[in-house]
Amino acid sequence: MSDLYQLLQVERGASDDEIKKAYRRLAMQYHPDRNPAHDAEEMFKEISEAYQVLSDPDKRAYYDRTGAVPGSQSGYGGAGFQHIDLSEALNIFMRDFGAFGGFENIFGGGRGPIEANRGQDLKVTVKLSLQEVALGARRSIRLKTLTPCAECAGTGAAKGTRPATCTTCGGTGEVRRAARSMFGQFVQVGPCPTCHGEGSVIATPCEVCRGEGRVKGERTETVDIPPGVSSQNYITLRGKGTTGPRGGPNGDLVVMIEVKDDDRFERDGDNLIVDLPLSFSQAALGMVASIPTPYGDERLPIPAGVQPGTVLRLKGKGLPRLGASGSGDLNVRVFVWTPEDITDEQRALFVELAKHEGEGPKKKGTFWAKLKEALGA
Repeated sequence: MSDLYQLLQVERGASDDEIKKAYRRLAMQYHPDRNPAHDAEEMFKEISEAYQVLSDPDKRAYYDRTGAVPGSQSGYGGAGFQHIDLSEALNIFMRDFGAFGGFENIFGGGRGPIEANRGQDLKVTVKLSLQEVALGARRSIRLKTLTPCAECAGTGAAKGTRPATCTTCGGTGEVRRAARSMFGQFVQVGPCPTCHGEGSVIATPCEVCRGEGRVKGERTETVDIPPGVSSQNYITLRGKGTTGPRGGPNGDLVVMIEVKDDDRFERDGDNLIVDLPLSFSQAALGMVASIPTPYGDERLPIPAGVQPGTVLRLKGKGLPRLGASGSGDLNVRVFVWTPEDITDEQRALFVELAKHEGEGPKKKGTFWAKLKEALGA
């Protein structure tokens, strides 16, 4: 996908109002009901996704920081991460602007019976440990939601009967009215008042679901979460949301990712930082330290005379790069701890050592400078 700001033809510092106006102008231009060009629908979906990101403060901040588009293969990668479809793009426009601000129906293209019967989207949050982020995870999610009515097989009609085609709209779910204005004749399209946009009517409703075609129930969905996700990510499972009324399509299930804090690590994108405390003698003499990683402990040689603030790197022991090959690094930050209480014997040794220490070195840069040096930047 192109740069989102370029797609909406606004500057990076554009205000929320400027972004909204730019999106409305472009959506009116590329809406598939108004623009017959073969690429209009794809452009409409792209600008809708750009608006969805840039109109949300958190998503916009993440995009500005990383260049990744929430929900896209280029941003997060992996199964379940993809561009929005036309239905979702239309919903984004309708949510903020309604029916073309009152003009959409001049050109036709009402919601129709399928869209009118669509079930609601569901949103759940899955909490992951850092190890699950590193290795990927599979979760079973139990949903308390509406499920198809077994008595009427989801139709909403009593057993032995079935819904009849609406005679008012002929099953289209919409009615059209011709009117004239100073600009000429136009056709206004709206939901059918008889079937409420569904295209069919039920003469004898099912006694179990009372004509809804769905009842309260539970079901379990399984989601595979790819390695490398973060708390800004989400996965959309198409058609796994609430069952639509009277045989309508299901909504979507949106799985929000929340990564639990791990006291051992600091996360910097795909890289991890861990602190390694050393005693003065360990730092002076060197040693082999056991370093925690999301994949198990690793042995790391610590050179003699290592200085506080030194950053040692375990290459490839960070987190996987989502949607790309390879992993980040684990950066080991060394610091020397000083004992608060010492024995008389230790005191005597330190006094003797102090006679031979000489003058200490001058300060050498900040942690981030040392990290940059460790990474070879």
